[in-house]
Amino acid sequence: MKQNELRQRLEQGNLRWQRRQDSQAELRRETAEKGQRPYAIVVACSDSRVIPEQIFDAGLGELFVIRVAGNVLDRHQLGSIEYAAGHLHSRLILVLGHTGCGAVSAALSGGGDGFIQYITDEILLAVGQERDPLRACEKNVEHAVEILKREFSEHPEIPTEELEIRGAVYDIAEGEVRWL
Repeated sequence: MKQNELRQRLEQGNLRWQRRQDSQAELRRETAEKGQRPYAIVVACSDSRVIPEQIFDAGLGELFVIRVAGNVLDRHQLGSIEYAAGHLHSRLILVLGHTGCGAVSAALSGGGDGFIQYITDEILLAVGQERDPLRACEKNVEHAVEILKREFSEHPEIPTEELEIRGAVYDIAEGEVRWL
């Protein structure tokens, strides 16, 4: 497809979405006026097959979703989590890995070049010597969960006794989420 066709595809998709969303117009206006109150923060991969709002059958304003390839964490993601937990009062943080993750596969096959290497280096740190793709995915999620627990254990604005931090892996073929 040509560039203008790609943009038109997005524009047409937005028009179709707007027509389908008439039933949520009131909720959309309410969240625009009163703000969002997501009950959970989901750190997920950018993979186009991993859509937390669909996976968890969540509606508008229910999830605060942070997407980054390989569901890795850096200061940007931590800042977004801090905002959602501290200011929006979300009380569950979920790190959601998935089967067939291209970032994990890239890391296991020797890393990446350019900016991708920032992601694969973090994944390699998480997985160590593990080379089984599923187990590496799990270890990558577990690593992120440990970072979150460490970073938010004594946070001055977030009551840690009310905060749950969990990890899970989404099976892209079956649609099932397996909690770790």
